[in-house]
Amino acid sequence: MEALRAGVVGIGKMGLYHVGVLAEMRDLKLTHISDVNEERCQEISQRFGLTPVTDYKDMFGKVDVVVVAVPTVLHYPVTKDFLNAGIHVLLEKPCANNLDHAREMFDIAEKKNLILHIGHVERFNGAVQELHKLVQDPVFVECKRTGPFNQRIKDDGVVLDIMIHDIDIVLNLMQSKVISTNVMGTSVFSGRDDLVNVQMVFENGCMANIIASRASQNKIRTLSVTQKESYVLLDYTDQEIYVHRQSSSEHQLSKDTLRYKQESLIERIFVHKDNPLKLELQHFLDCVQNGTPRNVAVDKELYSLEIALGIVDTFNRQRTGT
Repeated sequence: MEALRAGVVGIGKMGLYHVGVLAEMRDLKLTHISDVNEERCQEISQRFGLTPVTDYKDMFGKVDVVVVAVPTVLHYPVTKDFLNAGIHVLLEKPCANNLDHAREMFDIAEKKNLILHIGHVERFNGAVQELHKLVQDPVFVECKRTGPFNQRIKDDGVVLDIMIHDIDIVLNLMQSKVISTNVMGTSVFSGRDDLVNVQMVFENGCMANIIASRASQNKIRTLSVTQKESYVLLDYTDQEIYVHRQSSSEHQLSKDTLRYKQESLIERIFVHKDNPLKLELQHFLDCVQNGTPRNVAVDKELYSLEIALGIVDTFNRQRTGT
């Protein structure tokens, strides 16, 4: 079997990560890259021994698979062009900023028997995969994803940039529909959603609180799950999971101080740590070459996007008073 030929469109920070991982993969030959910044495209192509093209359409007929890592507003037209040219696509999240556009892209992929994979890299974090084995009867889920403002993110607010990871993970963890949401948020550094807190209630009775901020100087990436018999804490950055069991707490009041004491059995879960982006690309290529089933069904991909776009819409209406 001949090695698949691959290309990358959009060589920003995420696109460059893809180039680095693809360049080292076996059974694959990274051949082309494209970016509107010709100077950067030339520099990266020389570093990795690739063919730079100014117009991504020049890749048609020369690659079998492509990673699309352009700004969100361009996801739909660029991906649609590649699918219509018969090329499998790994499209960076969010899939689109329009639900109808997302549906159309998946419809084209299905009709042409192509793989359209959405780049939710956190799904391939080893800790997230272990989490699914530990969560059986969730009562409450809380996600925190905070960090400083980055000028390079001009296209999306915090919901489509980072909160969408947690929306996707929580929805796949719940396996239950959202019946109500409450959205609070503010703009701090941009005219978009920079800090958002979303509360969700699910059909199964579970509640979730998701906080995403790019107005914090402290980088936090955590998810916690409260169950009747345990409390599970996941740290994305370190790919670590801790399970607290048989917890009890009490407080002691003395003349000068109030102290809280907690006792519980804390279990650290073994997590196989690997590069999540490499695992994601391997899964994408397995789907293309071997017909491996996609890790998340199309209807669930669309549902995650629908919830995220609904949150952005609510935030915008609250901000403008419409």
